[in-house]
Amino acid sequence: MITKTKNSPLKFGPIGIFDSGVGGLTILKEIKKTLPEYDYIYLGDNARAPYGTRSFETVYEYTLEAVKKLFSLGCPLIIIACNTASAKALRSIQQNDLPKIAPEKRVLGVIRPTTEEIGHFTQTKHVGILATPGTVKSDSYRIEIEKFFPDLRVHQEACPMWVPLIENNEHNTPGGEYFIQKNLNHLLQKDHRIDTIILGCTHYPLLIPQLKKLIPPSIRIISQGPIVAEKLKIYLHRHPEIALQCTTGGTVKYLTTESSFDFEEKARLFLNEPIRAEHTDMR
Repeated sequence: MITKTKNSPLKFGPIGIFDSGVGGLTILKEIKKTLPEYDYIYLGDNARAPYGTRSFETVYEYTLEAVKKLFSLGCPLIIIACNTASAKALRSIQQNDLPKIAPEKRVLGVIRPTTEEIGHFTQTKHVGILATPGTVKSDSYRIEIEKFFPDLRVHQEACPMWVPLIENNEHNTPGGEYFIQKNLNHLLQKDHRIDTIILGCTHYPLLIPQLKKLIPPSIRIISQGPIVAEKLKIYLHRHPEIALQCTTGGTVKYLTTESSFDFEEKARLFLNEPIRAEHTDMR
């Protein structure tokens, strides 16, 4: 049993939540709801967003910088709340970098928790994925789902316009609805038996009201936030050696590599409440 004593070699700090921008706030929101007792640091790399169209090498480099930054701020556990970063960088960081730079710490992603559960939602065993071009190109969802539910049929659709539409608050306009409907039609035309759609980008939960109006009521929409939050709760219960390193003051600190004012304005769309953010760099 690990106890927090003055002589303990372990360092204690908040849980880190990283995203390329503001989309990961949908993950943080659900995690806070499920685990309100913990402290959190949210880091958004808004200056270099979006990650969805960047190369594997660039996303890996940026994500590793963010992980090191959060480690330097005392985080014993980091959730990469970005599907593109989870798809393109997480495995390399877990397997190659973590043993060298911080073997006692942990970095988790948002793709695996969803793929572990998706088979329990679908009746037809035909699943659709809506995601950024980078996540679709990585094929991470299909690969992970295959591990847990090899009998599922998976079809993916890249939605390059959805993130900029959401961040510019244009998704409810006629032009925004055109692109949303277009990508939905493309996905459903690939397989008419799809009965479950995973929103494979943390921005997309903001579109759920629109999506429900555009798809048949028989199709279920799966948002990652509640699943990731519940899986994190289970993880911390199963790994008390990690949980006991996470401080429990119920606080949240918001950091961004871009303008703090711009971040605060965009964060209102995702959290429905005002926040205070601070500018930072990755050094």
